[in-house]
Amino acid sequence: MPLRSLVSRLMAEAERANERRMLVLAGDRDRGFDAAYDVIEQVADPPPTGSVEGVTLVTARKGFRYTRVAPAQADKLLGTTQQTLVLDCHEAFSANSLGAVTGVVDGGGLLVLLTPPLDQFPTAFSALVDRVLVPPYAAVDVGNRFRKRLATTLETHPGIAIVDCSNSELQVVRNGLTDPQSAVSKSASHNQDAAQPTHNLIKYSQSPFPDAAFEACLTGDQARAVDRLSRLAAPGNAVVVDADRGRGKSSAAGLAAGALAASGRDVLVTAPAVDNARELLERATELLVKLDAVADDTSPVDSVADVDANDSAADGLSTSAATGDPISTTTGGRLRFLSPADAAADADTVDVLIVDEAAAISVWLLTRFLDAAAVACCTTVHGYEGTGRGFTVRFRDRLTASAHRVTDVSMDEPIRYARGDPIESWLFRTLCLDAAPPASQLVDAATPETVRHQRLDRDALATDEPLLRSVFGLLVSAHYKTEPTDLLRLLDAPNVAVCVLTHDGHVVSVALLAREGGLDRDTRRQIYRGGRVRGNMLPDVLTSQLRDPDAAEPEGYRIMRIATHHAARSRGLGSHLLSCCHRAFGTDVDWFGVGYGATPELLDFWRDNAYRTVHLSTTRNDTSGEHSALMLRPCSQVGRRLTDRHVGWFRDRVGGVLADALSSLDADVVRGALRAAQSSGTDSTGLAITLLTERDWRLLAGVGYGPGTYETSPGVFRTLALAHLFDPRASLSARQERLLVRKVLQCESWESVAMGLDYPSTSQCMREFGTIARRFCERVGDPAGIVADEKRRYDVGDQA
Repeated sequence: MPLRSLVSRLMAEAERANERRMLVLAGDRDRGFDAAYDVIEQVADPPPTGSVEGVTLVTARKGFRYTRVAPAQADKLLGTTQQTLVLDCHEAFSANSLGAVTGVVDGGGLLVLLTPPLDQFPTAFSALVDRVLVPPYAAVDVGNRFRKRLATTLETHPGIAIVDCSNSELQVVRNGLTDPQSAVSKSASHNQDAAQPTHNLIKYSQSPFPDAAFEACLTGDQARAVDRLSRLAAPGNAVVVDADRGRGKSSAAGLAAGALAASGRDVLVTAPAVDNARELLERATELLVKLDAVADDTSPVDSVADVDANDSAADGLSTSAATGDPISTTTGGRLRFLSPADAAADADTVDVLIVDEAAAISVWLLTRFLDAAAVACCTTVHGYEGTGRGFTVRFRDRLTASAHRVTDVSMDEPIRYARGDPIESWLFRTLCLDAAPPASQLVDAATPETVRHQRLDRDALATDEPLLRSVFGLLVSAHYKTEPTDLLRLLDAPNVAVCVLTHDGHVVSVALLAREGGLDRDTRRQIYRGGRVRGNMLPDVLTSQLRDPDAAEPEGYRIMRIATHHAARSRGLGSHLLSCCHRAFGTDVDWFGVGYGATPELLDFWRDNAYRTVHLSTTRNDTSGEHSALMLRPCSQVGRRLTDRHVGWFRDRVGGVLADALSSLDADVVRGALRAAQSSGTDSTGLAITLLTERDWRLLAGVGYGPGTYETSPGVFRTLALAHLFDPRASLSARQERLLVRKVLQCESWESVAMGLDYPSTSQCMREFGTIARRFCERVGDPAGIVADEKRRYDVGDQA
């Protein structure tokens, strides 16, 4: 069958069924590009002479007359619609770019892949090898399981045509035709969409939103979501919207945001990045323009929203959908975008906070969003950049426990293409985007006594689809951001080990361990001089940032991920799995380590498993809003020297850092991090005693038993506060410890501390230092009789 005839039949079938089709041009790269040009010229109407709307090439090559996007920028296509998209897989190919570009092809459209010959996949795609290759391993150590998986799914999945471009005469290897029995024409689908708004207006006539919000909906699912989101007009409501990609979730949220701003609400939008919220902001702006609700003082710049060019209100309007700049409305409302960390800080000042791609934002920040009067969280259930299940499982309890009334809405109906689209199901299958943990009833009886530990053979894992989907699904469900490259790393990274706990044969806990360190002298020198080395996160930070030239020589395992099924949590399974890993690998390495976004709960978990803090990052992660904690657990004398050295350095510097770069770090995170930095065999409080002079003792006793004040002795309190938080011995409450952190270590103002810790007044907050001083005096004793002498001066006697 000639290529032209094949493309015609594929496109006709895709158009008739409102589905997508894929064409794989396998073989020589140049011949593949020539064939791709022929395809573009055939499907474009009229034949293109330059850049064409809806036709894009994703390739590292330059010089094309069509719209070109570099593979590293493929995610920028999210939110766009492409009729024909060509992905060049010969250079700079990644699993992430494959996931990104597949989702933007419209129903009736064609996705074209340029690939090496399929039988060469196991040894091709050097870019995939480079993504998981880490020192001291070589390229031959990288597996090819993902590449085999890719070839197999392309060769066997419906809707995918394969053409051999190895020779000058192209050969159709597989036509990819499915001959759908219940085809729905795209025009019919559009007619149904056009009729939908009338039904929406009848069904949602009681909604506080204007009719225009429902008229803009393309499906009944969208209209239903907009109606549920209208509950945000009343304070105390929370709405959770979840959907697969391509269901119009962001558009529905945007229509709601526009309607709320038009009604006078202050609406704040956030997402991992402003690009992720572009569609939401554009839909909101379009509705505001249609409602003639944009205030005159909104800055005039070019509009980026798809509004009617004849609409005078759009002339010179600053939609700012690309940048998230504020838009004021005629009713006193406002629409704007802020980063997650900034949105959390402003949450209690706005009427409505709408979170797009909430699955990619940490639970810690999501919890802070609940300070808003009304909040909506929109999540992608199956998307290359994150998953809604992890959001649902980990955040649901906190949301339910909040003061908000919670409404859930799921969106299933695709907008770009019909249900059952074969290219969507191929993508889900290939990248495990819809992988899920075992059903809850299969593992809800699991305990440390009923489970079995094993290290998985990755060849066996790659060929056992149910096991692979259970393992990957569990990892996805427990982490705020999982990418297709994580599947590649799971299957093929040479330094990765996969360990699981199974209950009656079902995976209930999983851990990914990455072997790091053991680097040669030249590589260690390169890191020390500021060079970056892939895949050695802990040795890199300890060497380059913390200036330890010997840190990358010892070998260890970093716990990349650890997850327990939500139906079996809080039973010690995570700690049990760690113990199994320690026994299985501890004799082969010098240390175990971990790096993660620090929360009080996680700090306690890792401390309980004998991991010790060696570093707190001084900057927040832009997405999670958390500071990273690095921790080590030694398992050899070499590892113990490394750990003790860095714990000591952390203890030496943390006091100064808390007064500077970490002055806004959550007090409970500080408490947890310092408590996990206890020195081996050292009594921190006893050591602090030796650092206090006679005058220091008199100052402390003066605060505890006399008229002295904190301001006369901040250095004394700083010394004792650090000593106590490293190794709590005094009988201080959690609030008193937070007071030490925020006032003594972070130098926060009295007024702010008193308000933040719920003291009735600033003076009472200040008086609390008298109680703390007495607790310290009681704990450390009176080695020179100075405290007793001071007490006699105030006629306190022997009383506390």
